[in-house]
Amino acid sequence: MIQLGQLVFTGISGLTLKEEEKKFIEKEDIGGVILFSKNYESPAQLAELVNSIQSLRKEYPLFICTDHEGGRVVRFKSHFTQFPPMLDIARLDSPKLFFEVATIMSEELLACGVNLNLAPVCDIWNNEKNKVIWDRAFGEDHETVSKYISSMIRGFQTNGILSCAKHFPGHGNTLKDSHIDLPIVKKSLEKIREEEFQPFIKAVKARVDFIMMAHIIVEEIDPVLPCSLSPRAHEILRDELKYKGLILSDDMQMKAITDHRGTGEAAMMAIKAGSDIVEYRDMEEAMLGLEGLKKAQKDKTIKPLEFSDRLDRIEETKKRYFTDYKVIYAPDIEKKFNRKATQAFILDLNRKIADKIGQKT
Repeated sequence: MIQLGQLVFTGISGLTLKEEEKKFIEKEDIGGVILFSKNYESPAQLAELVNSIQSLRKEYPLFICTDHEGGRVVRFKSHFTQFPPMLDIARLDSPKLFFEVATIMSEELLACGVNLNLAPVCDIWNNEKNKVIWDRAFGEDHETVSKYISSMIRGFQTNGILSCAKHFPGHGNTLKDSHIDLPIVKKSLEKIREEEFQPFIKAVKARVDFIMMAHIIVEEIDPVLPCSLSPRAHEILRDELKYKGLILSDDMQMKAITDHRGTGEAAMMAIKAGSDIVEYRDMEEAMLGLEGLKKAQKDKTIKPLEFSDRLDRIEETKKRYFTDYKVIYAPDIEKKFNRKATQAFILDLNRKIADKIGQKT
């Protein structure tokens, strides 16, 4: 039996691993762990937590990921450099600035063992009533967003951290929040190709490592299923955009999914549709998702070739980036934070943004 745990990202409950979490990660050969603010106290604590997670690895290290976008969406606050929202930085019209932002983010995350940043946001904020995306986006049109996406991805790549473009095929023109409801997009596919697809095309050309699927229904792609569960949406990403990297679901515990399907069924549908990895913020749900995948393996709802396709892509990515895991020595970490150059950069960045906003008022 092939090990299906590699197809799962799980959350954990606190600042250290519980015994049941250790057992689950090790026994099931889980592919990755996603970290939130509940898992963070300090850089040294975070590094120790990551060391303990990676000690459970089998052949390759685990993906250790978090949402570190800047602005509102940052899980680690103290010690880590806090950046303005991407929408504000974009006001300064400088791709070079985004490369520098990505460089600082990468250095700080990698210092603690985080090897995958679930950023950048490729959504276009083209509906001013959309507060879910809003200032997480780089701009209000595809030209602006596309202009900065590759700089951000290149900044991550240059500094050795993986990145994830999200939320395909575009969450910027929705009114509902997929955390609490299922958004429906009625825009024509032709218009979506001209607009929403463009930043993702840019990300694909920049060789982004992951693309995250959105829990939204786009009627002209699939009137029944959200894109995260839709074979058609995955086909567009693979065949039309020629994307060869890893496809990750958005959090499978969001109500856009859980209000409509059971955990095991949804996991099976996402992987069957074409995703490589399903993500859960809580281990109990990750366990149920994995059971759903095991059932699909047993009853051949998902064919062995489909499983091996996903697993091969994960292994190739880990083989390319993770030769081995070097244990982080926690006492050395603090010096990598609050550097004078970084503080000067942030002060200057905030001043420039304030000046720019002041010019418009």
